[in-house]
Amino acid sequence: MPESQLQTREDTTEPVADTEAAAPQTPPGWRIWAVRTAIAIVVPLLLLVAVELCLRAFNVGYSTDLTQPCTVHGRPANCYNLFFPAPFFPPGMIKTPLVYAVPVAKPKDAYRIFVLGESAAMGDPDPAYSFSRYLEVMLAQRFPEKKFEVFNTGSVAVNSHVSLLVAKGLAKLQPDFVIIYSGNNEVVGPYGPGTVLSSSGMWLPMVRASIWFRSTRIGQLLTKLGAQKQEWGGMEMFLDKQIPATSPLMRYAYDNFDSNLRDTITASRDAGAQVIVSTVATNLKDCAPFASQHREGLSQGHLQKWSSLVDEGSRLESAAEYAQALQLYRQASAIDDQYAELEFRIARCLEKTGDTQQAAQHFARARDLDTLRFRADSRINQINRSAAAAGAEVVDAEAIFSQSNTTGTIGSDLVYEHVHMTPAGNYLLAREMFRKIATTISGQPVQDDEIPTEAQCDRELALTGYDRYRMENEMLQRLERPPFTNQLNHAEQQLRLSIETQAPVESPDDTNGEYRAAIAQRPNDRELRYNYGLFLYNFDRQAGAEQLILSQPWDGFPVFGPDGTRLQ
Repeated sequence: MPESQLQTREDTTEPVADTEAAAPQTPPGWRIWAVRTAIAIVVPLLLLVAVELCLRAFNVGYSTDLTQPCTVHGRPANCYNLFFPAPFFPPGMIKTPLVYAVPVAKPKDAYRIFVLGESAAMGDPDPAYSFSRYLEVMLAQRFPEKKFEVFNTGSVAVNSHVSLLVAKGLAKLQPDFVIIYSGNNEVVGPYGPGTVLSSSGMWLPMVRASIWFRSTRIGQLLTKLGAQKQEWGGMEMFLDKQIPATSPLMRYAYDNFDSNLRDTITASRDAGAQVIVSTVATNLKDCAPFASQHREGLSQGHLQKWSSLVDEGSRLESAAEYAQALQLYRQASAIDDQYAELEFRIARCLEKTGDTQQAAQHFARARDLDTLRFRADSRINQINRSAAAAGAEVVDAEAIFSQSNTTGTIGSDLVYEHVHMTPAGNYLLAREMFRKIATTISGQPVQDDEIPTEAQCDRELALTGYDRYRMENEMLQRLERPPFTNQLNHAEQQLRLSIETQAPVESPDDTNGEYRAAIAQRPNDRELRYNYGLFLYNFDRQAGAEQLILSQPWDGFPVFGPDGTRLQ
C-alpha cells in the first residue's frame, strides 16, 4: 500500500479513538425527554388524586354509585342513590326513578328481577301499573311457593348510557333476571345528537370519559361552578333540536346504542343474571310526527309544486276522497319523500282505502322520518333484535303489539301518546316477559291458561276507575303542550282523551273497597299503599297520611303529603 494512503488511514483512525475517549457520560437526549414527560404527567395526576381524596375526606360532593347502604325496618339494604344520575343531567334537572331498596340478605328460593330503561319502562304516567308490576303479580300467582322481588330502575329522560351504569351496579344485588326495555331516548337523552341535557359530543370513548369525570368529586365541583341551575321543562325543551334521518349524527346514535346495549348485556350476565331484551312499541297510527323537514336541495319551484299537491290532497282527504287524495300525495312524495308528515297522510289514506299492510309501512316510515326523535325508530329496534347474538333472550314487543291490532299498526289502545303504554299495553308486554321467565323457572312451556288474566291483575294492582281517570287526565294535560300541539292529528288525540276522561263511573266507596281488597292480598305492597294514601288524603287526611307513611321505601326517607306537608 502506498505511504500516502497508509498515512491517511492512520490520520483518520487516531482522532476517532480520541473522540470516544473524550465522550461525556450524559444520558441520551431522548431519555431526558422521557423523564421530563413522565414527571409532567405523573405529578399532576398525583395532585389530582390527592385533591380527589381530600374532597372525599371532607364530604365535598357525593357518591354516584347505583345504591348506598340503608336499612328497611332496621334490616340492612342497598337503597337507590338519588345522586346516581347526576353525571348525566345539568344541575337542577336530575331525574330519578321510582326509588327502591334491595335487601342485603336474599331470601331462599327468591328470584330478583331488575328492569332497565326509560320512562316507558318505568311505567309513566304511573309506575304502579307498569309492565314490571303486572309481571310481579303473574309470577306470584303462578309460583306461590317462591318469592319474587321485582325492581324497576327505569327513569325519565335517560338512555343506554345510563342503563349501562345501572347494569354495572347490579353486581352486588344478586340479580336473576335483567329486562331491558330501551331505545326511545337515544337521540334526545344524555349525549344524544338532539339532547339539551349534556354535551353533544358523541364519540363513545369521550362520552364515557366525560361520564367518569363528572362522577368524580373534582368533576362535580367544576360542573357546579361552571353551570347554571336549570329547571326541567319536559318535551318542550327539545323543540329546536330537530335531527333528520339523513343526518350523519344518527350513525353515532345507532353505534353508541349498539355498543351500550351489548355492554349492558355483558355486565348483567357477569352479575349472574339471565337477560331479556325487548323491542320498543311506539304509537304509529294515532301519533303523527312531531316535526318534519324537507329534503336538502329542494328548489323553490319544486317546493311550491309540492305544497300545492299536499294542500289539494289535504282538502280531498278532509272530504273523505281518500283515493284521490292518495294520488296527489304520491305525486308530492315523488318530489320530496323525506317529509314525515306527508308519509303520515299517505298512511292514513291507505288505511281508509283498506290497504292496511301498505299503511303500516308508511306509518312506520313517518315515525322514522320524524325530526323530533322521541320514539325508537326501525333501526333502534333492529339493534334490539340483534341482542340475541350477545346472549340475551328477545321479546319483540313491536311485533306483538302490532299483531294485536286488526290493522297491524300500534295505536292509542296500547300506547297513550307516543311511547307510554296504557295498562292494557303494559299487561300485554308483561305476558311475554312472564312466558320467558316462567319457562326458565319451570322448565316447561307456558300455556295460555296458566297466565293470569288482565282483570285478575288489575284487581291485585287496584287499577280502579278513579286511577284510570287520573292517568288519562294526566295524559290529556300533556297533550295541551308542545310538541303535541304541533301534530297533524292533535285535535283527534284531544277529543279521544277528553271523552275517556269523563268523571269516573265508580263511587269513592267503590274505589276504597277495591284498594282495601288489594291490600288484603298484598299488605307489603308500597305502591298500593302510596296510591291508596293519595286517594284517601282527599277524604280523610289522617287515614291517607297513615297509608303514605306505610309506603316509605326505607328508614329515614322523608314522606310528604300531596299538599307538601312533611309526614315522616
